Order: sequence, then C-alpha cells, then structure tokens
Amino acid sequence: MQSSAPRDHGGDIGVAIARFGGTEQDWIDLSTGINQQPYPLPPVPPAAWHRLPTRGAKDQLVAAARVAYASEAPLVPLAGAQAAIQLIPRLRPAGKAAVLGPTYNEHAAALRSQGWQVHEVSRLEALRGADLAVLVNPNNPDGCVHSQHDLAALSREVGLLVVDESFADPTPALSIAPQAGDGPLVVLRSFGKFYGLAGVRLGFALGPADLIRDLGELAGPWAVSGPALTVGAIALRDAAWTAATRTRLAADAERLDSLATHARWKLVGGTPLFRLYDAEDAIAAQERLAKRHVWSRVFPWSPRLVRLGIPAGDAHWQRVQQAFRAGN
Repeated sequence: MQSSAPRDHGGDIGVAIARFGGTEQDWIDLSTGINQQPYPLPPVPPAAWHRLPTRGAKDQLVAAARVAYASEAPLVPLAGAQAAIQLIPRLRPAGKAAVLGPTYNEHAAALRSQGWQVHEVSRLEALRGADLAVLVNPNNPDGCVHSQHDLAALSREVGLLVVDESFADPTPALSIAPQAGDGPLVVLRSFGKFYGLAGVRLGFALGPADLIRDLGELAGPWAVSGPALTVGAIALRDAAWTAATRTRLAADAERLDSLATHARWKLVGGTPLFRLYDAEDAIAAQERLAKRHVWSRVFPWSPRLVRLGIPAGDAHWQRVQQAFRAGN
C-alpha cells in the first residue's frame, strides 16, 4: 500500500477551539456542507440497537433510496459515501486514474493508497482514456456542474466513471443516478449532508450489478447499522420535508451571498449547501470570523478562497451577520 498525502478536511471543531478558545456549544461550525437544520430524528425501535441489522430493514432502506434518487439501478447502502470512496479503488486492478479537481481530496488519496497512478486534471475532457475517472457533481468546493449528456458520453470513453453526487440532493435534476445501471458508471450519494445527520454514517452506491455486488461483498454483511437503516428509510421517504428543505436552502444561500457581498467577498460558486468566496486573504478572513466563533473552511491550495456552509435559525444568522460586520 502506498502512503497518501495528508488529508485536509473541515468539520473538526476541535481545531478551532484549540486556536481560538471556547467550547463546542460556543461555535457555529460552517466549515462543512452539512445541513445545519437536520431532519428530525424519528423514534428508533429498541431492536435496532440490540440486534444485528436485518435483511428486511435493509430492503426497506433500499426501496426508499430508489424513490428518493429516482433510479432502478442496482444499489448498495454503505457507511457513508466515504466508505464507497475507500472501496472503489479495490474493484479493479490498479491502473491510471484521473480526478477532476480541485475537489474533495479523499478520492485521489484513496486511489493512491491502493496503488493507482492518479492524475488530477482541471478539464472534463482530460478525464478521457483513464482506466478510472472521478468527478464530483456538483463539485466541492466550487459547485461546478456537468450535464447528464456530457457525463453519459464520458462514461463511454473511460474504463469506469465514478460520479460523486454527495451534494446533489438540493438540485435533483442534475443527477445521473437514473442512468447508473447503464454502462461503466457508478454514482455515489451521501445521506448525511442534505439530511444533516452526518453522524449516522449512511450513503449509497448505484451502478452495474456486478460492481455493486462486489462493493457489497467488500463492505461486509453489516455495513450499515440498524439505527441508520431505520432513520434513513423514514427520512428518504419524507417528500414534504425534502421539498421544504430545498426551498429553504436556496433562499438561505442567497441570504449568505448578500452578507458576503457586503463584506466585499466575491462569490466564486457553490451549492445550496455551501458557498465559496474569494476573500482575497483567506486566512485573515477565517480568523476574523473565528474571533466571533464562526468556523469556516480554507484550502491549502488557495490563499484566497473561503467556503461557508449555510447557517440555520435566527440566532445563528444574527451571529454570522455580526461576525461579518466585525470584519469590515
């Protein structure tokens, strides 16, 4: 196994606390794209905690996911999209991989750890000819999107195309999941981001039957916990909550853009779950917000870019607004 480069992530509020003080309760963590207003947890039967996950519970989750993702493609639940990212490099012998970036760094890191030769490219067409090609749609962190037509065409020009749709829930029309069973195409979906329940550790891979079967075998017989099966099946079927959340996130993203514009930050891109801004000096901008206990995400590859998740609730919005004003 090859060693991988250090993996940089948002979400560890302990880093912010160590640098700027306070407790977890003092901070608003906008360093991830996780919905800050999560799905209300339903009651979980005691059996889900003290028995091994059942086939029936798994089947109910799979059925709910098919409806939510409008796809009849073979599908396997996993412990988050991250589990799929770590397993996919083991589906085929290591060869030449191409990752469209800059993007979520776990894709390249997981491939390298399994001996793949990874080329990080900046144009969609540069993925052509790869044994395994990866892109995130919408992309993290800039929100760049690619059409179903272009992705379907690309899937015919690579050995295997992996499309990570972890941030696609707010904009379902972008999804190529309905085509995941056709040709060498695997689609990844994250439950925790849109539903705001990242700690549940639930995600899905959709694709050709043989690859999905192999992913399931690599993941093992109880890849998803009993409580996660229960919560996921209920949440994925809640069409009313989904529709209301999509509407709220779209409005709140515009609200955050307005605050950033008044702070003289320039919108670079994003999704309804996060926004990416050019703040000129990313570290200084992060520190100004952090002094008001609002944590953001900066990137080792850019001295200018700051990413913010979407606040939720009046109290959080007031604090974020005050943090922006304090920085001016």
